[in-house]
Amino acid sequence: MNDSIAQIILQQTNFKDDEKNMFNIKTANQWMEEAKKCPVPKMLFGELWHEGELCFLFADTNLGKSILAVQMANAISKGESENYFTIEAARQKVLYFDFELSAKQFEKRYSADYSNHYIFDRDFIRIEINTQYAGIGDFENQLLIAIEHAVNEHQSKILIIDNVTFLKTQSTDTAKEALPLMNALISLKRKYGLSILALAHTPKRNAANPITINDLAGSKHLGNFADSIFALGNSYTLPNTRYIKQIKARATEIIYGADNVIVCGLEKNFNFLRFVAHNTQSEHLHLRRLTEDEMDSLDTQIITLYNENPTLSEREIARQLNTNHVRVNRVLKRNGLKT
Repeated sequence: MNDSIAQIILQQTNFKDDEKNMFNIKTANQWMEEAKKCPVPKMLFGELWHEGELCFLFADTNLGKSILAVQMANAISKGESENYFTIEAARQKVLYFDFELSAKQFEKRYSADYSNHYIFDRDFIRIEINTQYAGIGDFENQLLIAIEHAVNEHQSKILIIDNVTFLKTQSTDTAKEALPLMNALISLKRKYGLSILALAHTPKRNAANPITINDLAGSKHLGNFADSIFALGNSYTLPNTRYIKQIKARATEIIYGADNVIVCGLEKNFNFLRFVAHNTQSEHLHLRRLTEDEMDSLDTQIITLYNENPTLSEREIARQLNTNHVRVNRVLKRNGLKT
């Protein structure tokens, strides 16, 4: 019966032959030969983002991730490399979906007090929601359809979404909510050969700890599907200073990890607000220092939690206490609870 149902379904569809099968099946060597015909992905903004990737940029509120994203879009549309941010790909059109700023707020950032405006390249296409739109039905599906329409209309391969939480009316912290969104973005990426940068927030985090994948909202469900992830952190030792840290990479090694973050200053050179990369340093130099009382209290909490449940892993203890597993290990060893 199942076979007959399958035959009827195939007969009734107008799909092409290569659209009827869910899987593409080839030997490993055949896949290798096919891959050889594809170009090597080029850098879109240094080692942080490559062609064909679904990439996440995340940061706490008001650290400037939108500023960095506009800077990236501007650089790609003009084909202009910057210090630490080499662009290997040809200059090309960028679709920037801005769900954060109004047009007037955008103007303020890229002008000298609303005059002497910065001139963007014509290939920088900024898109925001039409407040007069009166669509009927599921907003999330309509939004994804509209994004696909914009890709077709402008024939762009570069999408920046600011930010990804706007695409979901509910939280992405659960698999049930995150998976449909990620599947939709991955489907768009593969269908049109896109490079997608999605901006995301962080939940409240302990500024004394290094930034990790766990600081990405919905990390377990969003991070697994991303090709690359990097974060923008705040320096607690240098004023008006941020740092960029690579969290995940597939097209390259982790170049800008914890021992080599990119240290940046936020500057406005007349009419363009941007990050200027100065050097690379250890992330540890920019983290908030715990007071002696805070360290003693944390040590006590680690020991108490371990004694209450010795089966907990060091990483789980660290997660629950918003610290890192290396500190947990040191405290347990120092107190004779681990060898």
